[in-house]
Amino acid sequence: MKKKPVPCPCGRPARLDLCCGPIIEGRQAAPTPEALMRSRYTAFATGARDYLLESWHASTRPDALDLDDNPRWIGLTVVCAEETADERATVEFIARYRIGGKAHVLHEVSRFLREDGRWFYLDGDILSD
Repeated sequence: MKKKPVPCPCGRPARLDLCCGPIIEGRQAAPTPEALMRSRYTAFATGARDYLLESWHASTRPDALDLDDNPRWIGLTVVCAEETADERATVEFIARYRIGGKAHVLHEVSRFLREDGRWFYLDGDILSD
């Protein structure tokens, strides 16, 4: 019996294995900062700790990442994605999640840096609504 295709958590109307899956698995690089941000959201949603660390820029990457208490991620909206000069970009997004049945929102402007043709998450500013 065939497995039912899994939708990608990033919000695009595509299957995980055709959307963020190949990026998380290292079979392809994220072509844009938005694609990297979406793949990182998906990695949080699926518990792909190694990918999260690998896609984090070395200058700001934590030594470890604890996802044991990771919330249940339930939705992503990209507000704006903009590439700027000098291999830099920003992506503003709103991520929705649940902890203990209670809904929460993370609104962030993330910064990305491209090195040797590859995009990395640098850091971000959390916005309060």
